[in-house]
Amino acid sequence: MHYELKSAGKLSLILTLLLLANCATQGTQQAPKIDRISEEELQRILPKPIAKISLDEIVAFSKNGLSAAQIIEKIKLSESYYDLTPSQSVALSKRGVASEVLDYMHTSQEAKLRNNVADEINKREKQKREALEALKREQRIQQLYHPYWGYGGFGPYGRYGYGRFGWGAGFGHPFGWY
Repeated sequence: MHYELKSAGKLSLILTLLLLANCATQGTQQAPKIDRISEEELQRILPKPIAKISLDEIVAFSKNGLSAAQIIEKIKLSESYYDLTPSQSVALSKRGVASEVLDYMHTSQEAKLRNNVADEINKREKQKREALEALKREQRIQQLYHPYWGYGGFGPYGRYGYGRFGWGAGFGHPFGWY
């Protein structure tokens, strides 16, 4: 009999530990949902190359003796953006375009890309903040509602349930009013 109590104690200890382990492993949090960008959204976000000054004109500027700073200034004023491949950059370099001009063409495109992505992130964050604020407003409204008293504390049994006219306990209707 003494042996059975020891095994029953061990069994209860094991069951208790299993129960505690089960409680510890049951997570109620879900992994956050990640909003992926669709192909259409990506095409909308990516900056479109706008070449108001053609690559041939840039080569001509270089051959006509304009400095790199002057060519860069012309590109800035025209608000041109170029999506050059590495082979196009090498070809332009071989045709006499200064490396500073090529660097500017690449960095301006990258800066525009970063700005567009940052704008999209800010827009999404703003939408999430607005949705969160709407949810908080809804929760505040729900906190004001009580299923028995309704909004504002007036219910079928008087104010806050304290009798017909909102005063007194109202138990048993001592005056016969109902």
